Amino acid sequence: MLPMEGQPPETPDSGSSRVQHLATVSHEGRFWEVHMEFEDDPSWGGASRARLRFEPADVNEGEVPVHTATIIIEPTYEEAMRRARSFPDHQLVALLRSALPDPD
Repeated sequence: MLPMEGQPPETPDSGSSRVQHLATVSHEGRFWEVHMEFEDDPSWGGASRARLRFEPADVNEGEVPVHTATIIIEPTYEEAMRRARSFPDHQLVALLRSALPDPD
């Protein structure tokens, strides 16, 4: 089934989020897959809201993905994707660092 205009394509994933792969970045000797998780809430009046999810490519046992807060809010899915794709790698790495737990 094709998505309606302005809506993300159906992507199976946990929960009701729709997920799109955005990039692969390197941080502290590891590769991280960056995904956008779109949030569904009819009260938002059709705006597309998304957060970023970071997963290490070499995931270790017990490791879970880390997420940003909802940082992308655009009128349409296409504009949200365009905004996210405009982030250079160094910004994505900075967002990853901010989402990782403190090593202390």
